[in-house]
Amino acid sequence: MRVATSSISDTIVAQLQLLNSQQAKLQNQVGTGLRISQPEDDPAAMARVLNLNSESRALTQFTNNANRALEISQSTFAALRQVKKVSDRATEIGTLGTGAQDPASLQAYAAEINQLLEQAVQLANGRLRNDHLFGGTAVDAPPYTVTRNAAGEIATVAFAGNTDQAAIPLSETSGVSPGADAATTAGLTGFLNHLVALRDALQAGDTAGLTAAQTGLIATEDVLISALAQHGAVQLRIEVNQDQQKDRAASIGQLVSAETSTDLTTTVVKLSQAQTAYQAALQSASNIMKQSLLDYLR
Repeated sequence: MRVATSSISDTIVAQLQLLNSQQAKLQNQVGTGLRISQPEDDPAAMARVLNLNSESRALTQFTNNANRALEISQSTFAALRQVKKVSDRATEIGTLGTGAQDPASLQAYAAEINQLLEQAVQLANGRLRNDHLFGGTAVDAPPYTVTRNAAGEIATVAFAGNTDQAAIPLSETSGVSPGADAATTAGLTGFLNHLVALRDALQAGDTAGLTAAQTGLIATEDVLISALAQHGAVQLRIEVNQDQQKDRAASIGQLVSAETSTDLTTTVVKLSQAQTAYQAALQSASNIMKQSLLDYLR
């Protein structure tokens, strides 16, 4: 049976194209260090890589969440620590005021308490990135509102926020609420009003009022200490989670690399073989195409 010359040419061209495609693929692998550049290179491996990339993107979001949660907890902790300093000084003044008999001394202590009260309200209405820290999920408005007397001094303090806590996901199965809880916001409200009572008692020279305000300050100081300990524990948990997520991200990176990276030594050998095969095919095709019609008729 005779084979048509056109059929031979088509077969040769197809074989040369296949060898050239293999050569180009291997050259790309050597140049990029990747054995997969298209899904058809290894469909099963590509599916695994896509799943790993999806997991990696989720980890990136969890990392951003953890950073945000840590910022909130650290800022809340810092504000509470400053409030605790105010509380310490106020308690000290309350003790001094109990033993003071000089009206001028009592008025001086009252003036200092008044300034501490203004500072404490400012701390209680503290913000992070324009979000109020102690208002629960009502972050757009100051959580502690004040009414003032005729002298312009704070007369009462009221809580205007809510006790809800925003939960921030740290992983697929866990989250954290880094803001102030209901006990903390209530404790701050009590603390601020105890400062008002202490100032008023000092101004009036009211010994019984001084004792009652002092007792209230000591009680709310326990709330502040508990809140500080709680936020310290929350920050530790977030930091541990961040370390875990870093390790997890590194493992995913290694898995992706294992799926996509090429064995350079083996690939270079294969490329050399493909180049040799391509050159041989070109030489063979050249010899075949030089044959005349008489060669086929023999």
